[in-house]
Amino acid sequence: MSAARTGEGTAPADADPRRWWGLMVIALAQLMVVLDATIVNIALPSAQRDLGMSDGNRQWVITAYTLAFGGLLLLGGRIADLVGRKRTFVIGLIGFAGASAIGGAAVGPAMLFGARALQGVFAAVLAPSALSLLTTTFTDPEERGKAFGIYGALAGSGSAIGFIVGGVLTEYLNWRWCLYVNIPVAVAAVTGALVLLHDRPGHTDVRLDIPGVLLGCGGLVALVYGFSEAQPRGWGDPFVLALFATGAVLLTAFVWWQTRAPVPLLPLHIVRDRNRAGCFLTMMLAVIGMFGMFLFMTYYLQVILDYSPVQTGLAFLPMTASILIGSTQISARLLRHVGPRMLMAPGMLLASGGMVVLTRMTVHSQYASEILPSLILMGLGMGLTFMPVFSTATAGVAPRDSGVTSATVNTSQQVGGSIGTALLNTVATSTSASWITSHLTDPARRQEIIREGVVHGYTVAIWLAAGIMLLAGVVAGLMVTAKAPKHGTPADRPVPEPVG
Repeated sequence: MSAARTGEGTAPADADPRRWWGLMVIALAQLMVVLDATIVNIALPSAQRDLGMSDGNRQWVITAYTLAFGGLLLLGGRIADLVGRKRTFVIGLIGFAGASAIGGAAVGPAMLFGARALQGVFAAVLAPSALSLLTTTFTDPEERGKAFGIYGALAGSGSAIGFIVGGVLTEYLNWRWCLYVNIPVAVAAVTGALVLLHDRPGHTDVRLDIPGVLLGCGGLVALVYGFSEAQPRGWGDPFVLALFATGAVLLTAFVWWQTRAPVPLLPLHIVRDRNRAGCFLTMMLAVIGMFGMFLFMTYYLQVILDYSPVQTGLAFLPMTASILIGSTQISARLLRHVGPRMLMAPGMLLASGGMVVLTRMTVHSQYASEILPSLILMGLGMGLTFMPVFSTATAGVAPRDSGVTSATVNTSQQVGGSIGTALLNTVATSTSASWITSHLTDPARRQEIIREGVVHGYTVAIWLAAGIMLLAGVVAGLMVTAKAPKHGTPADRPVPEPVG
């Protein structure tokens, strides 16, 4: 890739000549963070047997990570603004590698749960600094489009890549390597960051809003914890309802405090911007549907169609390729000519259509004719959506707020993933149980009826996911009104704070 020219345009005179190599470092770190949310999914049965986890506790291998990650992202974004993005990026990488080593060496469930939570803490520092480094490195609209196309492709496909890598490592080594693999990746990223990345000094006038941290992070943790507990306990359980109520109260108090805080954790003018708010909401709704699909398809391929872990991972490969094509070859090329909603709304319509195709699956479905088309449609739709979401949500933010804005994009993604996993899994399991109970009339067909009931539960939940993705398309079409960036206009011109 040329450092001086990109396509039709010329790079800014003060642009870093090594910025594309820097992008590779940032993308590598982001890929590690995103795929770590799913890489252990396929390894979970092996880890459960090895460490003697109960069925009720095994969910904490996933939930401990998403809880810490989603709950602490806003704080991580503010720390990046305070002490500098490059410094927090390197600290996050080192800490993430250390937590991965602890998890890989776990001798019991508690040690693994704690290591996964620690990974989430450092991921919450790493992810916002990675995205804000990208935001401040690429300011030319044409270059910015290509950079965010690559970044959006990794963010969208990282979960699918996690399944592939997790399957290979689990089948040919063992589940511990799903954690150990982060160590060489982090070492390479730290080395690259020290050599290639540059950053402005931290903003000494940025102060950590401690009441905002406690209210905002506490509210998000309560909300995510409530959704994670809704699966084993049920939505009407008093503890689950108490968690939701606590989360709602804390988040309401957080919004109130942000209007009065001297230096707010999340400046509300960032969220009040119509385009940015539309991007945050579109991202959250899109990921709700996507994470639910990943969960169902993993179990469907392994349990119903008897795929091995590696076969399951490879089955997601066409979707990963479609996301890459949608982001880097379609969105990145079109975004400088059309408004972002002209990509986001059709993208969500395509993804929703892919979900509808998937509702036709049965216990005897053929991958090539019934599963593959839906995965390609969903991949293209996600690729069309994620790249303009990342680019539009972070465009025009004052440099002192770039870290917290980046954190808000990631927060919407993580909270959406947690909600999607809990909500759709609860719908699927309850629907399956009801269907099996009403159809279990012939004991000789017991196993077949159970399998049919499980697939029926998946298809009902996938219909819901299709509706949520359609809603994401409507939100993008109505809320995101930004125009295509004009060539040669710097992308880092700050949005002024509204008066009053």
